[in-house]
Amino acid sequence: MSPKFRQEEGFTFKIYSNEEERKHIHVVKAECEAKFWLEPEIELAYNYGFSSKELKKITELVEKYGDNFKQQFAAHIGKRVND
Repeated sequence: MSPKFRQEEGFTFKIYSNEEERKHIHVVKAECEAKFWLEPEIELAYNYGFSSKELKKITELVEKYGDNFKQQFAAHIGKRVND
């Protein structure tokens, strides 16, 4: 299960269930994907295919919604079945 936390400007922000516990968000658009750590600071973990211009926009959105993503991540991880 991959809950979608937000869709904006063609980007989908989500996590993959039963992944690592460190708060993070995946950003997907077409064949591209990036992962951002949300703690201790917002930081790009990896990028597959996004241009530097797209990454700049994605970073702005992750920073804008970072606190919300952290809350959604914590709420979702608390619901995992296999813990």
